Amino acid sequence: METTGDDEGNELKVKQGEPILVPPAEETPRVPYFLSNLDQNVAVIIKTIFCFKSKDEGNERAAKVIKDALAKVLVHYYPLAGRLTISAEGKLMVDCTGEGVLFVEAEADCNMADVGDIDKPESATLDKLIYNVRGAKNIMEMPLLVVQVTNFRCGGFVLGRAMNHCMFDGIAAVEFVKSWSEIAQNLPLSVTPFLDRTILRSRTPPLVEFPHREFLDITDISDTATIYKHHPMLYRSFCFDLERLDRLKRLAIEESFVSKCTSFEALSGFVWQARTRALGLRPKQQTKLLFAIDGRARFNPPLPRSYFGNGMVLANSLATAEELTKNSVGFAVKKVQEANRMVTDSYMRSAIDYFEMTRSRPSLTGTLLLSTWSRLPFHTINFGWEEPVHHGPVTMPEKDVVLFTSHGKERNGIMVMMGLPDSAMAIFEQLVEEI
Repeated sequence: METTGDDEGNELKVKQGEPILVPPAEETPRVPYFLSNLDQNVAVIIKTIFCFKSKDEGNERAAKVIKDALAKVLVHYYPLAGRLTISAEGKLMVDCTGEGVLFVEAEADCNMADVGDIDKPESATLDKLIYNVRGAKNIMEMPLLVVQVTNFRCGGFVLGRAMNHCMFDGIAAVEFVKSWSEIAQNLPLSVTPFLDRTILRSRTPPLVEFPHREFLDITDISDTATIYKHHPMLYRSFCFDLERLDRLKRLAIEESFVSKCTSFEALSGFVWQARTRALGLRPKQQTKLLFAIDGRARFNPPLPRSYFGNGMVLANSLATAEELTKNSVGFAVKKVQEANRMVTDSYMRSAIDYFEMTRSRPSLTGTLLLSTWSRLPFHTINFGWEEPVHHGPVTMPEKDVVLFTSHGKERNGIMVMMGLPDSAMAIFEQLVEEI
């Protein structure tokens, strides 16, 4: 058993059992599994937690129920039991070896309420609720899914997951966990996953019809690299309730850049503008906004609702720091709306073909990448211990990424999770207070 303490002085200690591999409960195909070009650029580990209160019988059975259900759900999602490899084309693919998912049971020495601020990402405390694979030199040597169930003295437990994003986007991840939880309750699967990702193969020959500025390399004339190097990173969560979101939307339409906007558009424009101000970018510094759009319904024909993979495409917009900071927030909101409208079937097919021809990766220099989790119904997941009292990310994928998650009992508020150098964070916090 390994004991992990907290360098920040928190009393939380977690004893992790020996990790085991959980293979599919039945024999599954041992075949190469194709990953589309939309999967290729997102091979990063996403860490999340679900916190469950105890029922009358406590959490004694939680780990076994979740582990047994995992083995059964892997029969339907068998590529997750394989390992990443490189295809003859030099791209990522999955070798369906059936090895299994890494599973760890752990014990915490306190009540779940003692964990502290679970809305703060990049916490050394929260990281103890996710098993970190030892000995893996790179992402190719890591299992595609790692699961840790941590039992607390109060009878509650936390389900921690580390998933490779190349296997699914948020929508597919919800479907997977929902299927997993249904099996845990001895229910039939409400959705059967559609596993064939070859429907998103590039065209022959590839046809690039649009400028794909999501891959544009921006010159850092503001030398933000030095700011990040010499100032410690701070991670904060900001709550935007309905009242504050309504004020933002009113601000966005005041100077007639837009006549109406959604909460997402208003908040995206504000965060882009405020972050630019906080970092003190030079007026002529070009900045790029990227945000993921679900392409499932925008493809022609649409992707199956149960598509298992990444159906997200990056919308993009460019503006100079001067344009963003001299204009009202409505200017940035208009740019967000224009980027959203740009994503059509033709655009998405062009993006797939662009990667096929260039093997480019989106550059994050001078970039803000928004990832929206606020519409994902993770809060409805029920393994038999009722819905989670909390769920959310443990780490930020990159320093340039900002996460939107749902907030409040009615889930109509939005929590903004982000990191900035301490000097910039103080300014950003002030700009939020002024709304």
